[in-house]
Amino acid sequence: MASLLVIIFVVELFVQLVNTIGAGTINGLLWRFVTSLPIPVSKQYTEQRQKQKAYLAVRHDLNATSSQDQFAKWAKLRRQHDKLLEELEKKKAGLDASRASFDRYLTVLRLVLTRGVQWFLPFWYSKEPMFWLPYGLPYYIEWFASFPKAPMGSVSIVVWQWACYGILKLAVDTITAVIGLVVSSRQRQ
Repeated sequence: MASLLVIIFVVELFVQLVNTIGAGTINGLLWRFVTSLPIPVSKQYTEQRQKQKAYLAVRHDLNATSSQDQFAKWAKLRRQHDKLLEELEKKKAGLDASRASFDRYLTVLRLVLTRGVQWFLPFWYSKEPMFWLPYGLPYYIEWFASFPKAPMGSVSIVVWQWACYGILKLAVDTITAVIGLVVSSRQRQ
C-alpha cells in the first residue's frame, strides 16, 4: 500500500505546485511552447508578428511625416496604416479565439489531473487502510484517523490526504516566507 501513499503525496504536491505557480503563468508558458511548434496556430502567430512589425514600421513613418508639408506621402502611409491595422485586428481576433480554446482545454485537463484525482482516489479507496496506528490510542483518535470508512485503528486515505496537504502547504508557505525575507533584506542593502 506504500504506492498509494506516494501517489497521494505526489498528487498533493502537484496541486500545490500548480496553486503556487498559478494557472495563468502555466497557461502562458504552455501557449508559448505551442506557438513554437510547427502547427497552424504557430504559423498564424508568426504571420501576426510580421504584420505587427510592418504596422509599427508604417506607423513610425506616418508619425515622422508631416500631413501638411508632404500630404501625398502622408495619405499613402495613412491608407497603408489603416489597411495593416484592419488585417492585424483580424489576425489578433483569430489568435485570441485559438488562445481562449487552448486555455479552456488546458483548464479542463488541469482540473481532471488535480481535483478529479483528488476526489476520485478517496472515493475509490475509502475502505483501504493507508497504514495502521499503534495499539492503545484513545477511541476518538482511532475513529478520526479512520474517517470516513477505513477500518478502526488505521489511517484512511482522506486523513492521509489532509496530512499531505497540510505539510505541503506549510512547506510552501515557509519557503515563500524565506524567499521574501531574503529578497527584502537584499533590497534594503
